Amino acid sequence: MTLRTGEQYIESMRNMNLQVYMFGKKVECPADDPILRPSLNSVRMTYDLAQLPEFEDLMTATSHLTGEKINRFTHIHQSAKDLMNKVKMQRLLGQKTAACFQRCVGMDASNAVYSTTYEIDQKYGTHYHENFVNFLKQVQKEDWTVDGAMTDPKGDRGKAPHEQDDPDLFLHVVERRPDGIVVRGAKAHQTGFINSHEVIVMPTIAMREADKEYAVSFHCRTDTEGIFMIVGRQSCDTRKVEGAPMDTGNPEFGGTEALVIFDNVFIPNNQIFLNGEVEFAGMMVERFAGYHRQSYGGCKVGVGDVLIGATALIADYNGCARASHIKDKIIEMQHLNETLYSCGIACSALGTKTESGNYLIDLLLANVCKQNVTRFPYEIVRLAEDIAGGLMVTAPSELDLRDPKLGKYVEKYLKGVGVVSTENRLKVLRLIENLCLGTAAVGYRTESMHGAGSPQAQRIMISRQGNLEMKKELAKELAHVTE
Repeated sequence: MTLRTGEQYIESMRNMNLQVYMFGKKVECPADDPILRPSLNSVRMTYDLAQLPEFEDLMTATSHLTGEKINRFTHIHQSAKDLMNKVKMQRLLGQKTAACFQRCVGMDASNAVYSTTYEIDQKYGTHYHENFVNFLKQVQKEDWTVDGAMTDPKGDRGKAPHEQDDPDLFLHVVERRPDGIVVRGAKAHQTGFINSHEVIVMPTIAMREADKEYAVSFHCRTDTEGIFMIVGRQSCDTRKVEGAPMDTGNPEFGGTEALVIFDNVFIPNNQIFLNGEVEFAGMMVERFAGYHRQSYGGCKVGVGDVLIGATALIADYNGCARASHIKDKIIEMQHLNETLYSCGIACSALGTKTESGNYLIDLLLANVCKQNVTRFPYEIVRLAEDIAGGLMVTAPSELDLRDPKLGKYVEKYLKGVGVVSTENRLKVLRLIENLCLGTAAVGYRTESMHGAGSPQAQRIMISRQGNLEMKKELAKELAHVTE
């Protein structure tokens, strides 16, 4: 097997022995749970599109390890074109799901770990890169969905990992054995963990020697003994079980996050990618963050395309599409969205080869991309809400529309333009609500702020990589300043 079908993926997740908890109860079959299933459907789309000839160039690639055709989400970038195709693929999937399709994190983790392990081995003679390559070959062969887990709970942000009152607030090694290590801790805000076969765990910040036990990276199955997940609440999540699919806005697709607990989990030596080499923790973090910030120039743009389309549609349904201020606001939404895309493409086009041979994005422009993503989607959402009108958040339920007594009044008084049914008007309003305020806000608006690092994280990297001293020299030269 090299390319799974969507149905094969779904069945493989049913066969996982995942320990998932939600609302204080264990979820017996996460793959079929009505609240969680839309998030699984989003991942399924990464498999379904890879089967279609018209998307082959974007959704698949040729493995540099085996020469086989593989899903691009399991690929190690071999050129700037690969980096650009990644962004184009993510925009496509955002358009098709209007949600988080979750495999980006593992793809970005794989590319960061691939180059970092190579450089660790070069310095220390370790076998981390060999471990990773062997793992990656299996990932590509089985077309596994891999999650990337970086974010620790962190506790007191003013203290280093080893200084925390509770040492488990950063995931760390608690025991070393001849055949492996035992780790304990948690990873927070884990997008797609419950829909993944494997996870790549990475440190969350740069480390010093005193934090050696926290400088750890490895892979393991998501149903490994000692791992369990607590699903995060999302606004409107229980609408999915109310028997009114229209009220969800996006009935088929969604995203999900979880707090993932590692309760004394054993990791064999051949699954370890970093184990105490503190000076490389920062490199792994920086490269993963760069790749993931690039990703937002694709996925958020695709979801933005859907929101812009829904906003233009509701302007038609409300009868105000010809108003000049409405046209201007939609133009502004498009301008902001395409600016995000241009940043994702730019940091890809300027990608360079690492020592290991894979390609790394331009880190400065990747951080600029994500800095824009912390702002522009909020303005796009504001404009969408402006044009949609208050009915977006005050409309009655689908159950009222279907009710024999109430339905005729909902139909009569919530009508827009005559040729459009009230039902269709409400469906589009619910989609806008979903993207701006509901469950998809985690995958669009709010995640735009905090995903891949909150705004200050990008500003720190822009400061480091902006080469301010070089720019001072340019000014001195033109002004004939001598010192």
